[in-house]
Amino acid sequence: MEGLATSPTGSLVPISGTDARTGRAYRAMAYLAHPLPRTIELSTATWAVVVRAEAALARLDQAASQVPEPALLRQPAWRREAQSTSALEGTVAPLETVLESEVERRGQMSSEMHEVLNFVVAADEAFAWIAERPLTAGFVASLQHRLVSGTPSEHADAGRLRERQVYIGPRDAPIEQARFVPPPPGDQLRAAFERLLDWVNDPPADMPPVVQAALTHYQFEAIHPFSDGNGRIGRLLIVLQLMRQRALHEPILVVSPWFEARRAEYQDQLLALSRTGDWDAWVRFFATGVGAAAETTHGRVRSLLAWQQEALDRVRAAGASGVAERVAAELIGTPFLRAGDVAARHGVTHQGAMVALRRLAQLGVLDERTRNGRVVFAAPAVIRLLAR
Repeated sequence: MEGLATSPTGSLVPISGTDARTGRAYRAMAYLAHPLPRTIELSTATWAVVVRAEAALARLDQAASQVPEPALLRQPAWRREAQSTSALEGTVAPLETVLESEVERRGQMSSEMHEVLNFVVAADEAFAWIAERPLTAGFVASLQHRLVSGTPSEHADAGRLRERQVYIGPRDAPIEQARFVPPPPGDQLRAAFERLLDWVNDPPADMPPVVQAALTHYQFEAIHPFSDGNGRIGRLLIVLQLMRQRALHEPILVVSPWFEARRAEYQDQLLALSRTGDWDAWVRFFATGVGAAAETTHGRVRSLLAWQQEALDRVRAAGASGVAERVAAELIGTPFLRAGDVAARHGVTHQGAMVALRRLAQLGVLDERTRNGRVVFAAPAVIRLLAR
């Protein structure tokens, strides 16, 4: 907690208790963030980064609006986000495995994969909610419960504001040696979280959406309202807030890979803001990441759409139509397929679906594979584009 005693953005409060792991009593200090400001001073250089980030978001949003079925782009984007945001928290699963999970049975998945897919489900619920309603404490808590359900992170207080003290630092170090200790459970935590959501639902009108998201993300991580999943929920809130402010209409922005590649700097920047109150440095770092993520996502969307057109041209040139053509058009959203799923989605028999899938395999659009005794079809070119 070095340097936090004189923080301009928060104050230290005394805490005491018993370490659940060791049974040892402790006395320490925790950081309680002040309410978010309604105005902040930013340098000319930082404003330039913010403007570039918002321009990149606008280009991405425009590209998504031109896709006949923009929802096709959502599924692979949020599996990519789920894989990367979970990796930031130490849950590692290869992207191809995450994509292939679409055709796997939940009971056959590893605990890591279960945790990653929980994030996808939570994100889908969040996108449906934010389109019509403001964020509430109860809803955000329900997202956290969905995220940790059925995993080792599902503590007794899952789905509620945490009821125990948490801290950030070496796993085996005592709380007195923690790098950062968020506020204790109870009234102070509850009030801080509710103030944050009030700010999110009624942000400063003249503050750009990227700056709003930067402030919200810092505050959420500083409050650390849940026993687990704070990093993943906090990064999900970035996209939710950009959607709420209409900077994005389709949730296809993938932000976590940029932060994952700069994990140490990301954590240092958050802590530095608590120590110095330098909003300018944090906003510049955050806006740089959002802008870069928007550019990368935009490039991936363009590559996927170009491949989709090439695949359709190949299918049509070969005289294939009907189910084969429709499946080819959907592969950028579902690069792994089983005949049963295709049959159900397109209203054909299992045999008819298999004929269409094998025709696409003959044309080099799909590969036929066997997984756990079942036939699965994959679009390797799509998988490569998503992993790039």
